Amino acid sequence: METYEFTVIATGLDPQDENFESYFYDSGCDDALVSFQKGHILIDFSREADSLEDAIGSAVDNCRAAGAIVERVEPDPLVSLADIAARSDMSRSAMTNYFKGHRSEGFPAPIARVTTASPLWDWADVSLWLYKHDRISKEIAVGATVVSVANDILEHDGGDFRGCLHEQVREKVAAF
Repeated sequence: METYEFTVIATGLDPQDENFESYFYDSGCDDALVSFQKGHILIDFSREADSLEDAIGSAVDNCRAAGAIVERVEPDPLVSLADIAARSDMSRSAMTNYFKGHRSEGFPAPIARVTTASPLWDWADVSLWLYKHDRISKEIAVGATVVSVANDILEHDGGDFRGCLHEQVREKVAAF
């Protein structure tokens, strides 16, 4: 088993409740640090599991069992060129060259703040591109895909989270 670190962002519980942290601990979040910031509950996990997919799936289930409404999973899927450089262990100038097409063609287009000086990219798209160009490991690209799929499911469908997560991740990774 490996240890995976990620954060679940949630709402729905009163941080002033004297049992606030106990709700999470008693629901299986004994491997997490619970805090409250800017109107959100942050549950920082360091979870042992067979895969990131399993770790996130069980963490979401545990948070829901505590009574929380899970909004998303981080690390943040929106990244700047500086974030991409840091996550891929490359320089900022190398990322700029990829983005401008100086080093290779087909770098993903930004998905947010497209017309500003600091655009943002979808980390799952960029990590897949970097993996296909032998710049990062498959493990990193799969991890980005797992977080992206998890957030899509949380945004559009709250039902069978773990089942949907496993199915959709398998489909996306098979396309690698």
